[in-house]
Amino acid sequence: MTAVRERGRALARVGTLSPVARLLVGSQLLFNVGFYLVVPYLAGHLANDLGLAGWLVGLVLGLRTFSQQGLFVLGGTLTDRFGPKPVVLAGCAVRVAGFAVLAAATSLPGVLGGVVLVGLAGALFSPAVESSLAREAGPDGRADAFSVFAVCGEIGAVAGPLLGVVLAGQFRVACVAGAALFIGIGLLHLRFLPRLPGEHRDEPVLDGWREVLGNRVFLVFAAGYSAYLVSYNQLYLALPAELNRVGADDRMLGLLFALASTLIILGQLPVSALSRKLLGRTGALVGGFVLIGLAFAVVALRPPGVTGAVAFVVLLIFGQMLVVPRAKELVPVLAGERRLGTYFGVLASAGGVAVLVGSTAGGALLEHGRVAWVVLALLPMAGACVLAALARRAW
Repeated sequence: MTAVRERGRALARVGTLSPVARLLVGSQLLFNVGFYLVVPYLAGHLANDLGLAGWLVGLVLGLRTFSQQGLFVLGGTLTDRFGPKPVVLAGCAVRVAGFAVLAAATSLPGVLGGVVLVGLAGALFSPAVESSLAREAGPDGRADAFSVFAVCGEIGAVAGPLLGVVLAGQFRVACVAGAALFIGIGLLHLRFLPRLPGEHRDEPVLDGWREVLGNRVFLVFAAGYSAYLVSYNQLYLALPAELNRVGADDRMLGLLFALASTLIILGQLPVSALSRKLLGRTGALVGGFVLIGLAFAVVALRPPGVTGAVAFVVLLIFGQMLVVPRAKELVPVLAGERRLGTYFGVLASAGGVAVLVGSTAGGALLEHGRVAWVVLALLPMAGACVLAALARRAW
């Protein structure tokens, strides 16, 4: 009953968001519907329809991720210079072009061009939307706003693949549908997102980068937060390896991903509300990292069957629900309420580099069994120590 009441209170706070904030969190849902309508089925299209070798499929998927995460800083910088609206609109236009190229591509060069455009689009509109939401919600409303943002994104991440199932075997039709959806998203933002001038439009671009890279406290925070991103990415690397070790089939992996999405959709708002009441800002941030560390520690103990994998997902997701809203709330504080686009962009790009390095190292570690899970458990624990010190100073 307590959880139900807290969820009701959290949902009531959603109604207090401004119309622009509601547009931004709603757009996150639509962004993910369009994205997950297409991208989860890309690997099958490349292998089955175009006949690409496995290593080429991996190259294409890796290039898409890198072209998005690695270029977030570009989207953030453009937001600070030109304001969020033109950057969001440009991102939508580039995503439409990317899906159109993928729909038409019949060879590797066309596919590579399409996935780079798809990734670049996310690098444009995601920092613009996040920085806009941080400003629109204000210091007191950011945790709730980013909690709702996460829930809407997860609903989109569930709905997109389900729509893709309807179009199974028709990848090009899915691309056209995704492009049409992003045209609609662009029109919504064209009509309802206010045109605000860039706060640093008259300053050289390199001034913003120098400011962020000179903010040592923020850079330490970004390094600590990257521990979460590396840990979360193990859903795609370490979890399948563990399921393979215990002899579970592919259906179990799908069920665990569905469990993760369900937990976020149903739990994010009440968890955020309860954590604010019981743990406070710093406690929620640190406690989330500890839960993530425990998720890896449980698997290191090697419980029988799929028990460890289920516990890993549950603990990791609950840790995520504690960490992400508070971390996003802390970014503007460390930024001094300046250059939010660039700061959010640098945070994401740092995470992308960390995930690239961490995934490579994690893949090598997994060959050593439970040792890998012990090492992976230490990473978020170290992140907890870093962020505990920073959060106390900032808040």
